[in-house]
Amino acid sequence: MKSLLIGVVLLFAISICAAQSGNRATRMEAEYYVAADAEHYHVPPALARAIVERESNWEPCAISRKGARGLMQLMPATAQRQGVTDRCNLDQNVSGGVRYLAWLMQLFHNDLRLVSAAYCAGEGVIERRGLAYRNAGVVKYVKAIRAAYLRDTRSKPESRTTPEKRDVR
Repeated sequence: MKSLLIGVVLLFAISICAAQSGNRATRMEAEYYVAADAEHYHVPPALARAIVERESNWEPCAISRKGARGLMQLMPATAQRQGVTDRCNLDQNVSGGVRYLAWLMQLFHNDLRLVSAAYCAGEGVIERRGLAYRNAGVVKYVKAIRAAYLRDTRSKPESRTTPEKRDVR
């Protein structure tokens, strides 16, 4: 009986180790796709990583209450516009999400605050309201993206006179 218990505990420990190494492999694969797609579509890799971190915390098939899915939390309509047929497929999800970021960067003239806000709230509302859009959840989201972006690029926040710090109404 004691050897059976030890065997079960050992099997459990081995399965946990295997699952954790699988998570590392999945994370490495996701990091690869983020870096490759960011380079291909001329999106700052730190921005793409910050979006993934905030949206799904690197969970490959995370599902939101609003229907977003995958690493980059693509909504069904956004996925369809970007040609993504399987939102839980790492390659498709990251490629579609980074293409969408590239499109937003073009639309908002590389203003990463507006790009981040549009990724969160949708480009329509941000096109209409710009920085005057003061939804608390979106403001918090943009701050989190900025912090992760700066942490990733090892930059220090700029002075309080930068556009990011001014009260723009």
